[in-house]
Amino acid sequence: MVYWVFGYGSLIFKPPPHAVEQKSGYVKGVVRRFAQSSIDHRGTPEAPGRVVTVIDAREWHHLEGKDIPEGTLLPEDYVWGVAYRIDPDHETEVKAYMEHREKILQAEIWIGKLDNPAFIGYEPKIDLAKIISERSGPSGLNKVSDDDSSTIL
Repeated sequence: MVYWVFGYGSLIFKPPPHAVEQKSGYVKGVVRRFAQSSIDHRGTPEAPGRVVTVIDAREWHHLEGKDIPEGTLLPEDYVWGVAYRIDPDHETEVKAYMEHREKILQAEIWIGKLDNPAFIGYEPKIDLAKIISERSGPSGLNKVSDDDSSTIL
């Protein structure tokens, strides 16, 4: 079986190791939001930052107070990104790397879930912007700077 990794955020700028092919594309029925806290990447336990996660579009719209009929997609219910085909000789290594990087074990697709302890959910944009602008962690500032294109606002 061919192993592909879909990158929608920092993976675009810092692809997984051993990628031998890449293709642009999108996933339907999901949205990309700053909805996960980060205590070991873009924040600390005392001041959690925020990182982007992909979440089921209907679940997100429900958190926003919108009731969307099942089977209905809104125009924003797509996540664009890059799919990377991984060298089969390094599949196990890359899966372990991704599980560590994404903090989810044995996943084939990394989608934020409401029951994830780090899931924050909907926050007013002004509050979210304040958190992102003020927080930092082992991977650096939570906000975008001139020398760091791995965080996309």
